[in-house]
Amino acid sequence: MTSATAVLSDLHRALDAPREAGGVATGNWRWTVRQRMTGVRDLLMRESEHPDEAWLSARRGTALRERRALLARIGELGPQVLESPDLDEVRDHGLRLLTDINHHLQRLHDLAYDDVEIELGGSE
Repeated sequence: MTSATAVLSDLHRALDAPREAGGVATGNWRWTVRQRMTGVRDLLMRESEHPDEAWLSARRGTALRERRALLARIGELGPQVLESPDLDEVRDHGLRLLTDINHHLQRLHDLAYDDVEIELGGSE
């Protein structure tokens, strides 16, 4: 399992963990989810912001804007995880964020593939 996969899986497991309304279990769930979100934020922060090839710079710019939006969403969700009374809604937002991060990472992998393909000559 790659580092990114492990970090995302950890957050997914934390979101899926049993939660109870009130009590110690809720506090533990909130704290664990919040810690796992920090790992995901750090993962996104490690992405490169510098396009290597001019022909990919527009797509990389889009990926950079997407990353900033995802980081903003993580920042907004953090306080909700610790304070919101509706844990199901927080969980749903967290799972949607995970899905969007997975799509973002796939687009980054596609960019890396396109970069390598052009260096090696592609299919032409």
